[in-house]
Amino acid sequence: MLHISFNLRHENINKKGLAPVRLIISYNSLIIRKMVPSVRVLPKDWQNERIKTNLKNEPYNYHLEYNLILDEIDAKIKALYRQSLIAGKPLSKDDIINYLDNKTSSKVAMDLFSALDEFVYTHRAVRAHSTIKKYNSCIQFIKDFENATGFGLGFESIDQVFLETFRDYAFLKRNTMNNYYSKLIAFIKTFMNWALDREYHNNVEFRKFKRTEDNIEVIFLTIDELMTLYHHDFESRRLSAVRDIYCFGCFTGLRFSDLSTLQNSNIFEDHIQLTIQKSKRTDHRIPLNKMAKEILKKYTGTVYEPLPRISGQKFNQYIKECCEEIGMDQPINITRYVGQKRIDKTAPKYSLITSHTARKTFVTNSLILGMNERVLKNITGHKDDVSFMKYLKIAEDFKRNEMNNTWDKL
Repeated sequence: MLHISFNLRHENINKKGLAPVRLIISYNSLIIRKMVPSVRVLPKDWQNERIKTNLKNEPYNYHLEYNLILDEIDAKIKALYRQSLIAGKPLSKDDIINYLDNKTSSKVAMDLFSALDEFVYTHRAVRAHSTIKKYNSCIQFIKDFENATGFGLGFESIDQVFLETFRDYAFLKRNTMNNYYSKLIAFIKTFMNWALDREYHNNVEFRKFKRTEDNIEVIFLTIDELMTLYHHDFESRRLSAVRDIYCFGCFTGLRFSDLSTLQNSNIFEDHIQLTIQKSKRTDHRIPLNKMAKEILKKYTGTVYEPLPRISGQKFNQYIKECCEEIGMDQPINITRYVGQKRIDKTAPKYSLITSHTARKTFVTNSLILGMNERVLKNITGHKDDVSFMKYLKIAEDFKRNEMNNTWDKL
């Protein structure tokens, strides 16, 4: 049985108060101890064999980079151990040490699903929890594909034949929407590139895979709808609290994941300062407008300060109730594609409102109101111009409609 742990060498603390980290591997009767190169940490930041996030008023302690190093070492040894079990050949001390030092004469053969496990494990420290969940969802889809089709999956089998078989399974058997299928292909390419960098394979056929996404409707609240929701007097405290969280997202552009973890220490007189979960952007500042300040003031001094907490599932259920109560029931046409098959659906707008639409509401209305694009992208952290352009188009279409309904009627 293999056991891996990390501890601090307190006796080797340097003049800056930093202690080195030691790797300890227990395997059968073997005990292997090795120092982890380049990783040094303040003892107060060491917790559960990893480095804690530093406080916002402290210098950056490189917890993201150092924890990634530790995670990769952990995953690397576990991958070696799994392969030894598959091969039926016990590891020697030299096997482990040489593998850690990259002195092994040949790379250990890595099967695709072991590598997928390693890929997820080594990204825990540098990806948001929601992203890791999406990775696992993609992996489960790939496993379902193999089980349903009998297609033998390995690194060398990820080629054009795989792509065609995978596409048929997704569209014909699973009725997968085009945009989710595109995300599956993007995941496969990201994973295969990662594995190629680690020399787990030399197959580059996956680089020919193409992914396209359909343009889908951007669901957002107009200024009138947003202000109606914001000023509505809900009899239910539950709906009132959910409305406040949602509107705060509409006034700041924060994702639900960041709203859910907002602390008093993130709140300043005229701005919020926090680390964005999805992008890991530290000390990100978002100005507070008067509506956002009013919402925070409402909960100041209460047990809910700075904002109430609620699960994402409950939130998406209750915000629909809020929007239905204020009469947001105009029919919205939704079009999706499964391959070339078009699926049309009409639904009342309130049924389409989720936590994701708050951020879209902020971006779209900020553009309509004339906010500078560069300033807006700085606030939201948008790096992808393609996704940002769809908001620009909506804003321009809105302005054109307003012109048609005003000056062009003269």
